[in-house]
Amino acid sequence: MTPLALALLAFACGDDDATSTEATTAPADFPAADGMTLDQIAGEATETDLVAAPTVQVLEPGENRYAFGLFAVTGETVTDAEVALYAARPNGKATGPFPASSTSLVTEPAFASATTTNDPDAATYLYDAEVDLPAKGEWRMLAMVRQDDGAYAYTVMPSAVVGKGAGVPDVGEPAPEIHTPTAEDVGGDLSQIDTRQPPDTMHDVDYAEVLGEEPIVLSFATPALCTSRVCGPVVDIAEQVKNERPGDAAFIHMEIYTDNDVNKGVNEQVRTFGLPSEPWLFVIDSDGKVSSRLEGAFTKAELDAALDRVS
Repeated sequence: MTPLALALLAFACGDDDATSTEATTAPADFPAADGMTLDQIAGEATETDLVAAPTVQVLEPGENRYAFGLFAVTGETVTDAEVALYAARPNGKATGPFPASSTSLVTEPAFASATTTNDPDAATYLYDAEVDLPAKGEWRMLAMVRQDDGAYAYTVMPSAVVGKGAGVPDVGEPAPEIHTPTAEDVGGDLSQIDTRQPPDTMHDVDYAEVLGEEPIVLSFATPALCTSRVCGPVVDIAEQVKNERPGDAAFIHMEIYTDNDVNKGVNEQVRTFGLPSEPWLFVIDSDGKVSSRLEGAFTKAELDAALDRVS
């Protein structure tokens, strides 16, 4: 492991109780793009074996919330690093830096599920940046990490593809009509409709019965079967917010796979919403329109802010 990775891992086990933004960077803390390519920007830094893993796939032309996790190769979450992103079309000039802030995904202990706490791969920290991707197509991504001595290290991220998630309901659009299974439908055996351990309390009402009648917080996530590392943490966050603000919306958790079986493919609710990834959060106003949508990991502060807009 590189010295940078070892230095950053000193943060990885610390301050897990934080629930607010812990680290913020500014563009001035990183090299200006100044017409350089990503390769030229990387040439001003050393390569690190840290992994910057995006939690988003659906991106539109313009500014996007670009969320990602930062991990050591051994799997530990890296927290509180100073990070900025750069983007460029293939063989094009880079834009950036886009500084990232970091926030804990850890809930209060009462809402931390066994699914999350027993999963060594569950993400505990989220980084996000506002990244300007002005045109459809492939954008290559680079994450730059600033060290305490002012030097830089970089890691190449997977390419982002702008415009490939056009079927997902957007803010301001009518939310699709679906039915969601309830505790009553399964005779109280929530394990049939919820892979979280223990099952959460977000199965009281059928989405179709409250759509257009009251605000809805709709989480699509599969805590035990997640192909990303964030389903368990975000369902825990939604459970905590429901406990704190039970009268502000109908809180509904919808699993991803038919009969909770990966081999049967995604369920009809996921297909109706056109979701290419998981998890997703939709906050829907009392008129039945999408007020907020968040792909991948999100923080308690983000959910609270989205709920404030409709309550």
